This record gives sequence, structure tokens and C-alpha cells, in this order.
Amino acid sequence: MQNKEFRVLEIPKWGRYLRGKWLENFANHLSKQEQKEIYLESFLWHLCSYEKVTCFEREEAIRAFERQKKSRCTIFYQFTNEAFLVQNAKNLKMKDLPYDEWDWNYTDIYVMDWENKWTFVITHETDIGLGPYFIQKL
Repeated sequence: MQNKEFRVLEIPKWGRYLRGKWLENFANHLSKQEQKEIYLESFLWHLCSYEKVTCFEREEAIRAFERQKKSRCTIFYQFTNEAFLVQNAKNLKMKDLPYDEWDWNYTDIYVMDWENKWTFVITHETDIGLGPYFIQKL
């Protein structure tokens, strides 16, 4: 993420914590059994693909994310504990995200605002229509 506008801080080992916060904030309406039935422990974005939450998908999700007011947000992944805090993120776009389609550890990426009111998700299955997704808490 090389952009003079953003202030990006690495927050090593925060991935597990942020995945837990994501579950707490966006999937807390599901019981543990319901979470298990949609394999949420494998991929958080199954919340969207199994239609267990209202969300925008594909181009609509990208537009919603890019129009969203952003000041601070976190970026984390499904399979690694690396994470980032982005400050002054008002112009953060999808193209700015540290996503690597060739490295499995960096193919499922989650962006969550600091106040946990919205999240944007890019999946490793985007090429077949599963994602990106955008969820906004009401």
C-alpha cells in the first residue's frame, strides 16, 4: 500500500484478534451451530455467500466500499495473522488493497472500519462471482 495520503501501520499478530472482532460484529446473530453449518470457521465470507446477512455483492460492493466515508480501518486476512491499520483512509480504493491472487495467505482480505460498522471482503473466489462483498451494520 504505497500512497502518500494513507498512513499505514503494520499491526503484527492482530489477524486472529481482528477475525474475532469481525465475527462478533457481523455474525453475532448466528448461533455457534449455524456458524458451523456454513463453515464460518474456514471462511468468514461464507456469511455472505450463504446469504446469512444483507450485503452488497460484486460491483455494487466495490462501489459501496469506495463511496463509504473512511477515516481509520483495519486490513487483515483469512490465513495469516498479519494486519494493518490505515489512517487517513478517506480515499482508500480497492486497487490500493494489499491483495495477492497468487499467494494463498493473501487471497481472502477483509477491510473493517475502526468502529466496526462496515466491512469489505475480497475472496479467492471473486473470479467465479463469490465476492467482493460489502456489509454495513444498520
